Amino acid sequence: MTAALAPAVLDVAQWQARRRTHEQRVDVWLTPHLARRRRGERHPVADFLFTYYSHRPAQLRRWHPGAGVELHGADPAEFGRDYRATPAGVALDTEAVRARRAESVEWIRSLLVATAERTPHFGCFGMHEWAMVYRQTREELRHNAWPLRLSPERTAALVEERGVRCSHFDAFRFFTAPARPLNLLTPTRETQHAHEQPGCLHANMDLYKWAYKLSPLVPSELVADCFELARDIRTLDMRASPYDLSDLGYPPVEVETVDGRHEYVQAQRSFAERAAPLRARLVEECDRLRPASGG
Repeated sequence: MTAALAPAVLDVAQWQARRRTHEQRVDVWLTPHLARRRRGERHPVADFLFTYYSHRPAQLRRWHPGAGVELHGADPAEFGRDYRATPAGVALDTEAVRARRAESVEWIRSLLVATAERTPHFGCFGMHEWAMVYRQTREELRHNAWPLRLSPERTAALVEERGVRCSHFDAFRFFTAPARPLNLLTPTRETQHAHEQPGCLHANMDLYKWAYKLSPLVPSELVADCFELARDIRTLDMRASPYDLSDLGYPPVEVETVDGRHEYVQAQRSFAERAAPLRARLVEECDRLRPASGG
């Protein structure tokens, strides 16, 4: 038995205004990316969320009201296969979608809850990005169109001096082979629930991933909120990285210095504060979609 969602009704003016506002908001992010893609240009900061994550630009732009919402005067063809016609308009076929997604919803919820309950740590100083270039040649660098801020020797020395304290598997898996033994932990996919913590930039960036994986069961506005946070985090991530992106308008956060590490931690704390209510909202959405207790 599944819990019945309290129905909400949006009239034509309401849902069309929400959809229009969402599309306009997202277009600010999509338009430059799509223009670069047509020109064959790459941007190491702004394109990351469209190349690393599997959610395509068109999917991000498509508006969904979330589960339990009826849209008066709407055409099911506008919204896709997961929607059904109602006497007054359309609504998401919530029961069918959440039946398909039940296992995923539980997995995402358990990860979000475990992360939220863990004490945040702010002592990594962005060394995960440095571990991704550790002992690489110029040709091996992922963003080799851009120079490193320090020499390869000084870059390697900094990683060895500071050490690496990365708890996020999807960052750790991109470490170079010689950098992995330098990490304090050995995170795996299987231990993800035991390691992720709310101070981690990548765990907070991944709220976008969990939001779109719950789509169309969650409102597109929530997906966009998580995207915006991830976009801002990516900026810090690359400003604190070993790459010199000054020519792109990204002044470095010099984590090789005491002042730079202080700046990084302050920004990291700010992002953790922004992420907490988004994580809570995603947990609430998951709770709405879980089976009802009893029977």
